[in-house]
Amino acid sequence: MIRVLIKAPTPVARAGLESLIRSYPSLDVIGGSVDHPDAMKSVVADLHPDVIVAQIESQDDMQELVDDVIGDMPVIVMTGGPLVEWGDLFRHGVSGVLPSDASGEQIAAAVEAAARGLVVFRRSEADHLFESASVHEPPESLPEALTAREIEILRSLAEGLGNKEIASRLQISEHTVKFHVASIMGKLGVSNRTEAVMSGIRHGLVPI
Repeated sequence: MIRVLIKAPTPVARAGLESLIRSYPSLDVIGGSVDHPDAMKSVVADLHPDVIVAQIESQDDMQELVDDVIGDMPVIVMTGGPLVEWGDLFRHGVSGVLPSDASGEQIAAAVEAAARGLVVFRRSEADHLFESASVHEPPESLPEALTAREIEILRSLAEGLGNKEIASRLQISEHTVKFHVASIMGKLGVSNRTEAVMSGIRHGLVPI
């Protein structure tokens, strides 16, 4: 069962999302949104959700997610308007973007995909997303080459594996994995795992 934490701007919005998500047996709603920004980190740390579904209405809401929870945690963003460029959302590490009026079936499918390390977006946004990504394409050559181990870990990131899973696969400690991931991001000049994978693909380090 996939553990889902809901973040919504109002109790009514939260109740609506909870009602939609609870109708799917594979999804378990374990908590709702909190009013104080600093509390979000502690709620995530206490409840250990598999995926966060966040309905946002402003740039401040988006920035709060970026600052507090986006990174290793899969986040599905639901929004009714263009808060930032679609490509920027994914570069920030968002796992999926849905319209605020998405159906329960769409939300459930997005949550299940994000829990498996996949990225979710509407078909109508595909051209815009890849066009946006190409604008930010990095140089052809890397300032510093990745080691064989770093490439191995980068490819594991592309599979959607977390640090614990990578550590188990490679028979190394999670601390060592975190060290390599930080080194990879530094060499690629990126700030999160999603962006590292995208850069790795463009540089031919990650097969597609």
